[in-house]
Amino acid sequence: MSILLIRQSVQAQLVQETVQLGIDNLIEMNFEPLKGKKVCLLTNTSGRSSQLIPTAQLIAESDQCTLVSILSPEHGYYATIPAGQDVNNDSLWNVPVYSLYGKYRRPSKQMLSDADIIVVDIQDIGIRSYTFISSLYNVMDACAEYSKEVLILDRPNPMGGLIVDGPIADSALLSFVCIAPIPYIHGLTIGEFALLINKEQMLPKDKSGKARMCELSVLKMKYWTRSMTWYDTGLHFCPTSPNIPNPQSIFGAAIVGPIGEIGSAGIGVGTTLPFQYIAAPFVNSQQFLQEINDNISPLGVQAGIARYRIPTGKYPNQDCNGIIVHTSCKPDARPFSAGIEILLGLRRMFPEHFTAEYVKDEPKSMFRKIISNQTIVDLLLQGGTDDMIRAQLMKGVDEYLQTRKKYVLYSEY
Repeated sequence: MSILLIRQSVQAQLVQETVQLGIDNLIEMNFEPLKGKKVCLLTNTSGRSSQLIPTAQLIAESDQCTLVSILSPEHGYYATIPAGQDVNNDSLWNVPVYSLYGKYRRPSKQMLSDADIIVVDIQDIGIRSYTFISSLYNVMDACAEYSKEVLILDRPNPMGGLIVDGPIADSALLSFVCIAPIPYIHGLTIGEFALLINKEQMLPKDKSGKARMCELSVLKMKYWTRSMTWYDTGLHFCPTSPNIPNPQSIFGAAIVGPIGEIGSAGIGVGTTLPFQYIAAPFVNSQQFLQEINDNISPLGVQAGIARYRIPTGKYPNQDCNGIIVHTSCKPDARPFSAGIEILLGLRRMFPEHFTAEYVKDEPKSMFRKIISNQTIVDLLLQGGTDDMIRAQLMKGVDEYLQTRKKYVLYSEY
């Protein structure tokens, strides 16, 4: 009987539907929404069908529409350029590729002039500081100003749509790495994000002082639910940037990303497991694990002792001792909060590393931009208690969840 039950369970898993992406549905519709239109496409190499065919190629080869240009975000079309480096213009599929991470962060009128519609197909990772949603925001703003239609081909949030963690960003601290007042882990697909910022008046104001709105539509996925992480989708994962080579690096970035901006420890960038370590030569791994484990386990994050050595980075050619982190991203997980708990553990062990004298202006400024909560920054560096900092971690989230309900396109299960 037990063998029969195991076989039935395996069969049930095999017949589960692979998620059908927005681009898959567009193909199924024979590109009807684009019929007769000239298309400008915001994308990179992650924008592909479930059969791994690039969306740019599919639109370029369609006889229903004409691809006239491509917009590429940070890291370039092929997602190979390191974070923060300018991306040059290029040419692919016999059309110009305009960089939105160089001289321009927002498309110019000239970039959009030949297009009737701007189509968006790019794999976001569900973290506010990841700049693909910032490029989308700027594209929507330009389209609102220049009266261009926007069509989002929706894709999964790799962490699922149930986890929301981190305080709402301070409006005074909005930047390209924090483009909108939403939580650090926002729990939206890229289509839902677009709907929310468009309808909730989060785009910049026009000359009359009224928030812009673009003509927006979203081509939904099929078979995706909010409880699904990437591993549940049945889809292949294409790296979205040099240090996001796989889904586990996304889960890790949700935890340790902010630590890399201010902490004296490395976070594994340059290893084969980027964003999954917190380590430094001066750390005692076992002591560090004991310091944080009881605080991060209830938040859905597990850790174990680890060591790495890389030829570049913060501590080149040195043994870096510390921990490796993992989260299953269950609905009650709080990866951002777990990352703050790890920072607090480091502060208890090395308080001298968390003073205004030790933390230089540049990393402090970047940490402030990423966290986008001045109170947390001040408390962390000016001796605020752990509990005072914890009290800030979900500020404004209840109100956000009420607002988000209006824009969710998919059920929980």
